[in-house]
Amino acid sequence: MTDPVRLLIADDHPVVRDGLSGMFAADPGFEVVGEASDGAEAVRRAEALRPDVILLDLRMPGMDGVTAIAELARRHVESRVLVLTTYDTDGYVLPAIEAGATGYLLKDAPRDELLHAVRAAAAGRSVLAPSVASRLMHRVRTPAAEPLSRREIEVLELVAGGTTNRELAARLFISEATVKSHLLNIYTKLGVNDRAAAVAEAFRRGLLSVHTDDDS
Repeated sequence: MTDPVRLLIADDHPVVRDGLSGMFAADPGFEVVGEASDGAEAVRRAEALRPDVILLDLRMPGMDGVTAIAELARRHVESRVLVLTTYDTDGYVLPAIEAGATGYLLKDAPRDELLHAVRAAAAGRSVLAPSVASRLMHRVRTPAAEPLSRREIEVLELVAGGTTNRELAARLFISEATVKSHLLNIYTKLGVNDRAAAVAEAFRRGLLSVHTDDDS
């Protein structure tokens, strides 16, 4: 018999961790060697335990999942990282894969698919949720999106400062419909679905500085 896959589970929700731990512990092909509630703890425990696979959420307090993946690579921890999250937009998928994730699954994945994915990750094979694979294929086949315009950057700066659509319209002397149009264009260019994700992705890309218009 082959040795069981040694697994570290990192998620900030205790119920999720308990559920995943129980599911894998019930299968003799896996051994849950530890759990973590945030990215920093995941890095520490991975460095100490050296699991075969780290099942990692992306949105966690303190150190997020993408930062944890990059830190694991920096510390030369050879454990495979399989992302398990609810988010499949470019703003989450691409940074995680670029940071070094072996696979990317969504939390609605069936049990058998998840077990297979962890085994595949342990063997060094990439595993992607169908929606994520389709998104990456579309990304490869589609020319790079246009850069944000000066006006779109201006809109994002105000959004980052907590400005509402109505306030945006008044500040920029445009209609609310035009504000919404700018936001939709921004979402498309950044590969996100909402205001918060747009601001986060803009900061990640260096399109926004820490100081927004409201800081003046």
